[in-house]
Amino acid sequence: MVFKIVLLFLVFMGVLAWFGKMHWIGGKRFSQTKCRSCGRYRIGKGPCSCGGKS
Repeated sequence: MVFKIVLLFLVFMGVLAWFGKMHWIGGKRFSQTKCRSCGRYRIGKGPCSCGGKS
């Protein structure tokens, strides 16, 4: 019984990791919000604090 619970937990964690690696869920959006000059993530729609044009 304990083996089944552990196995189901591992399968569930594997499925979550698989969905986390998919880029169509939101990975593309996060990669586009990086500053082009310094590489930091931008929050909001304003310019980056480094002064670079993102």
